[in-house]
Amino acid sequence: MKTVLHKSDTRGHADHGWLNSYHSFSFANYHDAERMNFGVLRVLNDDTVAAGRGFGTHPHSNMEIISIPLEGDLQHMDDIGNSTVIKAGDVQVMSAGTGVSHSEYNKNKDQPVKFLQIWIIPNKENVTPRYDQISINDIATKNSLYQILSPNQDDSGVWIHQNAWFHLGEYESETTDSYTLKKKGNGVYIFVLEGEFELENQKLSKRDGLGIWDIDTINFKTNGNSKILVMEVPMSF
Repeated sequence: MKTVLHKSDTRGHADHGWLNSYHSFSFANYHDAERMNFGVLRVLNDDTVAAGRGFGTHPHSNMEIISIPLEGDLQHMDDIGNSTVIKAGDVQVMSAGTGVSHSEYNKNKDQPVKFLQIWIIPNKENVTPRYDQISINDIATKNSLYQILSPNQDDSGVWIHQNAWFHLGEYESETTDSYTLKKKGNGVYIFVLEGEFELENQKLSKRDGLGIWDIDTINFKTNGNSKILVMEVPMSF
């Protein structure tokens, strides 16, 4: 088993006034040669967008982009015909493929929006761009992990062009749980959204990240009032 620990206070940080962003991996003006990626997980940004502000129209290509709102809502618009709102309880995915331009805007006048922006390097380039979003309220469970993303169109959650699986876990009480990797050669990056967890002899607090590979099953425990994102991804690409 191999691990890499990223404590919350070691992340890159950029405060643009309208955008307060923490970067688990190198992004924009934050560069750390030791933190370029975890396998195909290229970007994990923890963003807060001020009321009435947002990301203007900008392009992407050949990247799987996942957004998970944590608080509030964002208006999404793109050049492939989508105009919608994503809110806490939703998961959004874009397969940028040959190219897509989009904007994300906080229309609320009195509250910020908090969300995770995640980029996954795809296993197939130059695909036709696509967009999808789902509500996870119908699949969410308490005190256990539930799947929100996979490579398979007919599985629970959204799907992407990569052999990756994402699970959320929301724990209300003291719980011991585990995650078994679905594909040999993959690793798992665990990001704590709320509360505290203990896994593989590491204690993790809010916004800490831990990458683990060369392992089949991960065991962890929490004292409750906690939330975790488990991202299984290929380690090579």
